[in-house]
Amino acid sequence: MAGIVCRNFDTADETRPFEGDKGRLDLLNTESGPVGRAVFEPGWRWSEHVKPLVGTDSCQAAHTGYVVSGRIKIVMDDGESGEAGPGDFIMIEPGHDAWVVGDEPCVTLDWTGFGDYARPAG
Repeated sequence: MAGIVCRNFDTADETRPFEGDKGRLDLLNTESGPVGRAVFEPGWRWSEHVKPLVGTDSCQAAHTGYVVSGRIKIVMDDGESGEAGPGDFIMIEPGHDAWVVGDEPCVTLDWTGFGDYARPAG
C-alpha cells in the first residue's frame, strides 16, 4: 500500500454517463474501495436519468458523501425529504429519488454508494 495516493477525477478509472446527457459519474478504484464524483446537470432526476439504466423503482444505493457545489433534493420512498448544498455531508439510505434544484450543476463526492451506481442492469 502506498503511503500517499493522489488521484484526479478528471482521469477516472471509469466514467458512467447518465441518460439524456444530464451528467456523469467519474469513478476511482482504490485499495479501500471505489470513490466517485457525480456531476448532476440542471434538470437531472434519478427516476428519469438513472432508473432506465438500473431498472429499480428507486435508488437502492446507500450514500455517504459531500456536496461540493449545487443543490440536490432527496425524497425517501416513505416520503421523508431533505435538501443538501455546498459544504453539506450527506448520508442517504437505499430507497430514494433525488433531483437537482436550481440551474447550477450539483457535484457530489461519495465513498460508499457509487461502486455500482448507474451501472446498466444485466
